[in-house]
Amino acid sequence: MKSGRKKPAWDMSNTTGRTAALILIFALVTFLIILTSNNSEEPFNYRELKLKHTNPPNIRKWLLQDGYISVSGNKTLHSKCNSCVIVTSSSHLLNTHLGSKINRAECIIRMNDAPTTGYEKDVGNKTTFRVVAHSSVYRVLRRPQEFLSRFPGQSLIFWGPPNKMQQGSKTNLYHIIQRASLAFPNVSAFVVSPRNMGRFDELFRAETGRDRQKSHSWLSTGWFTMVIAVELCNNVHVYGMVPPDYCSKRQKKMPYHYYEPKSPDECITYIQNERGRRGNHHRFITEKLVFARWAPVYNITFSYPEWFDDEETESI
Repeated sequence: MKSGRKKPAWDMSNTTGRTAALILIFALVTFLIILTSNNSEEPFNYRELKLKHTNPPNIRKWLLQDGYISVSGNKTLHSKCNSCVIVTSSSHLLNTHLGSKINRAECIIRMNDAPTTGYEKDVGNKTTFRVVAHSSVYRVLRRPQEFLSRFPGQSLIFWGPPNKMQQGSKTNLYHIIQRASLAFPNVSAFVVSPRNMGRFDELFRAETGRDRQKSHSWLSTGWFTMVIAVELCNNVHVYGMVPPDYCSKRQKKMPYHYYEPKSPDECITYIQNERGRRGNHHRFITEKLVFARWAPVYNITFSYPEWFDDEETESI
């Protein structure tokens, strides 16, 4: 019988050494991959942002014809308002008795699924334009009596990722919106074109110095609504939007939506989103810093609460 030969001790130590070296190399490569990945992300802290002090891009030069696609027929989104009001979804509007004043406005812009029924004395009961996020499409279409049939002649403007809002599969949002539009021909429905979605992103980068995707930021419906209002209207008055420094001063808790009394506190929502780095977040406070800069350029004013007095406006 042949006896097995034992490996010398030096050979075993070499094998152990090679294994340890391979483990070390693997760990080093993994660390470098993680480090590179983290470095590709842009940190987001609104307190450190230095917004540009040059004039913003001229939004009013954007062509409405290639920015908004009619989902049924050959309708065109026309700029037809000298004066507009944006009615936010904020609980700051409760008990203001602004309804009759809002109803007298030339054009009235609302957001997502903010209702008017039951809140008429504070938010009015007329709508000219409604800007709707892709995430709110079902909530709006699920209540046609509230959002589609009550305001004949209104225009609904839907925004969202191009892969969800373009013609294609019959299960995507574009075709769902199209079917609803055909059922309510007195309402015009548009989706933001892929080209215009890119413009909204580039505008965010130009104003904040942050890449939206790399900084894990989601533009809010408020961002889209403000830009659309500037496109459509010569003068814009906003009801219910708080100024950028509001959450560092306020004392009272306020529901995020006027129609949801148990919705999260608005300032907690704003601050958590501003500071969030994992996942995607709205940058509500940063957007309001940008709006404050736009105010004197685009004739934007704010009330309930007031944003700034005349001296502050001149200094922006």
